[in-house]
Amino acid sequence: MSLGNSLYHARKKSGLSQENVAEKLGVSRQTISKWETDETLPDIRQSKRLAVLYHMTLDELIEYDFDEQQARQMIDGVSEEAQAKVDWNKVWSQKYPVLAAYPATVRTGDYAPTLRELLARLRREYGYNDTDALLVLKDMLAKVWKGEL
Repeated sequence: MSLGNSLYHARKKSGLSQENVAEKLGVSRQTISKWETDETLPDIRQSKRLAVLYHMTLDELIEYDFDEQQARQMIDGVSEEAQAKVDWNKVWSQKYPVLAAYPATVRTGDYAPTLRELLARLRREYGYNDTDALLVLKDMLAKVWKGEL
């Protein structure tokens, strides 16, 4: 994400208009617009003031990832009760259709004994509960897929 995009999303998250920000920094609204469209860049002092205004560190502002921030807020805002009601496979299947399709083509029963044993080992050897064992196994699989293990 570009710095301009980061500035735009941080401002929106803060609930401020370009006019509000311009007034607080003593610059024109057009200046804010140019920063947010990457036409120009704020100097380091203005960047620091923006970070303070948006209640972020300068590093957070520069590295601001709207998608990650939005996802974190959404996850934190959903109660355990509400999460239990969600059919997560259906939700994720909309983004990744393979999650809905694979049960018809993959012989999942062939993998079940091995997966059960891996989950049991994580519970037995490390004392993980069922959910934690599943999350650790999922994370390990992702690291193998990425070539990190």
